[in-house]
Amino acid sequence: MTLIGEKGVRRILLATALSAISALLLIALFIIKEGLPFIFHYGLWNFLSSSDWEPQAGKFGIFPMVAASLWVTFGAMVVGAPLGVAGALFLSEFAPRPVMRVIKPMIELLAAIPSVVYGFIGVMVLAPLIRDYLGGPGLSVLAASIILGIMILPTVISISIDSIMAVPQSYREGSLALGATVWQTIHMVTIRAARSGILASIILGMGRAIGETMAVIMVAGNAVKIPHSALESVRSLTANIALEMSYATGLHRQALFATGVILFVVIIILNSAAMVAIRGKAARK
Repeated sequence: MTLIGEKGVRRILLATALSAISALLLIALFIIKEGLPFIFHYGLWNFLSSSDWEPQAGKFGIFPMVAASLWVTFGAMVVGAPLGVAGALFLSEFAPRPVMRVIKPMIELLAAIPSVVYGFIGVMVLAPLIRDYLGGPGLSVLAASIILGIMILPTVISISIDSIMAVPQSYREGSLALGATVWQTIHMVTIRAARSGILASIILGMGRAIGETMAVIMVAGNAVKIPHSALESVRSLTANIALEMSYATGLHRQALFATGVILFVVIIILNSAAMVAIRGKAARK
């Protein structure tokens, strides 16, 4: 520290931060450079609204994949958001502090498990159960939703716990002193005070779900069609890119990059919404 000096350390940290930002910016510029010309050539509305995906015939409609991504993401939120918020409430409000300090890091470690492991469990365990008891091919919207719902739990639980723990203890004590029960205090005071952080955790979990690739490829079935049931096979936007990029050329390749641009914009919108929610929480403190 004395050899480099405070200014030297500051410059090193600044260079490190700028290098990370520069790498992200270059990736974004590359995707936009490859995808935007196709969008301008083919037409954004035709690209998003057409249901025909036949690259050999020059048809590049991604509406079935958009619908599939929305179905799977919505299903993942139905599974993961209530479980995540309920788990965060239990750990922060009911579980003893030593238990919470042990379980919370263990839950966060679930995020380090490779997605292919979740996909493998879905293929070997979940899909056969769905096929045997509910019907359909097994590899379906339902299977993908359940797997993604489990995958987003670490994000939802971790951020929700931090938000709930940040609620001042005086809020709870005041509510209990006025005669409210423990559950009334949690429902009417704690959750309302922490709702911005909880909402941010759900939005970030949604971003994780809509951007997941490997697990969705393994358990969704990869059929290019508009789903009409949770038991049907589908192909998401991310799965379509991963499956076809290795052999795509010409307009086909540009169409896949254009799909990446659409996903990039969606993720930016979701992350921005999460940041707005977090800042709203901070502004009210």
